[in-house]
Amino acid sequence: MFSTAAALASPVSDRSQVHELQSRIRQMQATKLDDRRQETHPALASLLPGGALKSGAAYSVRGSTTLVMALLAGPSAAGAWCGVVGMPDFGAEAARRFGIDLERLVLVPHPGENWLTVTAAVVDVLSVVVIVPPARARDGDVARLTARLRQRESTLIVVGDWPQVEATLTVSRSGWDGLGDGTGYLAAHRVTVESATRGGPGSLRRADLWLPDPSESFRAVSPAAVTGLSAMDDVPHLEAVI
Repeated sequence: MFSTAAALASPVSDRSQVHELQSRIRQMQATKLDDRRQETHPALASLLPGGALKSGAAYSVRGSTTLVMALLAGPSAAGAWCGVVGMPDFGAEAARRFGIDLERLVLVPHPGENWLTVTAAVVDVLSVVVIVPPARARDGDVARLTARLRQRESTLIVVGDWPQVEATLTVSRSGWDGLGDGTGYLAAHRVTVESATRGGPGSLRRADLWLPDPSESFRAVSPAAVTGLSAMDDVPHLEAVI
């Protein structure tokens, strides 16, 4: 029904399975982190209000699975349990390369029609939860989940649009390094990430990142390298290669 990153399992199909999921996760994680902030990678700090993920808040990510992994890497390295709901293609090996501790990663690849119930159950016991909504949530359901986040001091990262988020992170430009004149390998992925925070107009932030760099590390792009993205600019669909 659910798994750590070591193996994926079958869909969550009814309420009894959801309760079993919740019970088993509680047994796996005896305590939650006390800090009201979830420290993230330094390269992402400038994109987030307060320089970190806020406990009890929601964030939206558009256009990049690896950006989601980068957001999870900091809390995971600090000891947080993380969960990913509704993302069957989430790659455990890629997550490990980003620094995510697979021993503290719970995957629910197929939550089914009860995806909001499953998300609420996972939020109860995990510090950071990623969700890919299969459908638009009703306002009342969003309000209840928001209240649950605040009560449990968990952080929600939504792949796609979501109301009342602290920030929306979008990959606005994407380019690959490593290709020669029709030959070579895709060796490094360079992106520009824009962050629209809750402050509204004038609150747009921007950062250039390697996702990953030629050594398969995640880091900020040095100012000298920002000019001259490769000829393969604006091709975010190639991110599936990573």
